[in-house]
Amino acid sequence: MSKTYKAALLEAMQEAMDNNPRSLIIGQGVTDFKGIFDTVKGFVDRYPDRVIETPLSEDSIAGICIGAALNGAYPINTHIRADFGLLIFNQLINLAAKYKYMFGGLFEIPCMYRMVIGRSWGQGAQHSQSLQSLMAHIPGLVVVMPADPKSIIESYRYSIQKYKGPVVMLEHRLLYELNFENDETKLSHPIFGSKLEIEGTDITIIATSVMVLEAKRAANHLKKNGISVELINLHSISHPDKKIICKSVEKTGKMLVIDTSWPAYGVCAEMNRIINEYKPSILKVPSNSMGMVSTPCPTAKALEEMYYPDVHDICKEVIKMVKKDGSEINLPKKISMTDFYKHFKGPF
Repeated sequence: MSKTYKAALLEAMQEAMDNNPRSLIIGQGVTDFKGIFDTVKGFVDRYPDRVIETPLSEDSIAGICIGAALNGAYPINTHIRADFGLLIFNQLINLAAKYKYMFGGLFEIPCMYRMVIGRSWGQGAQHSQSLQSLMAHIPGLVVVMPADPKSIIESYRYSIQKYKGPVVMLEHRLLYELNFENDETKLSHPIFGSKLEIEGTDITIIATSVMVLEAKRAANHLKKNGISVELINLHSISHPDKKIICKSVEKTGKMLVIDTSWPAYGVCAEMNRIINEYKPSILKVPSNSMGMVSTPCPTAKALEEMYYPDVHDICKEVIKMVKKDGSEINLPKKISMTDFYKHFKGPF
């Protein structure tokens, strides 16, 4: 049995609506017949009073969600692109994240903001950004980047049923159509934490979202060539499991961080801060980071391929860090990630 990423999201959203009659799904495109990449498809007919289409008014809608949460509802505010989520930062950062603190714990804002991140379809500089670091920087916000269906089911369920604060869920659009082997076991890591995906001895790779899958592909290729990768799925970038990270890097002595966004001032920088404050001497060679090139995203497909790291680039970097001369190792053929994961055909 297998399950797609989008099927897990549909299951999580349906569970939220069925189990809590005060749950709301609200945002642009939630009533569209394609249902936000099929993740809320048919919901407008099934829950006509609780699936709410909105105009282009992100800031106002986010404020409505905060008011709804204060009055006992559980709003799930969906943004077809994380770029549009920038328009809710006043509500998200100044109010939702701080409400419990500002009022001495008397009020809580249980709510969720779903945002779609990442590349494909030549969307360019304003429609393909991964802005997780901006939100993970803020105390009071939980930021999660689920990389597989099991993480979706467990993380969304816990967030909606038990957590009494604002959660930002970032879903990479390249993952929606991908099939995963169905794993019914419970998460082996904290809901808001990190996961050891692969045990290895030569190098630690710490990755987020779709880069977890790219790192797995790289690890499989490298294993055939005698290089053992230990892979950590960061999962919750606002609450990384420092014990897992430090223990792994202490064992391998090498660390490569791969994020879906820019390395500077972000997830890559944070992982390096953790190691440097823990024990920088555990690194046998300087750590390295991989992410988007430090420039706005190009629209042209050929340039876009150069902009994002992929399995070819990861293998090349690992070989360089592990073996001074890796010339005897063949690199995997460079194939577009959009060809491997999904041919993206439109905005919804």
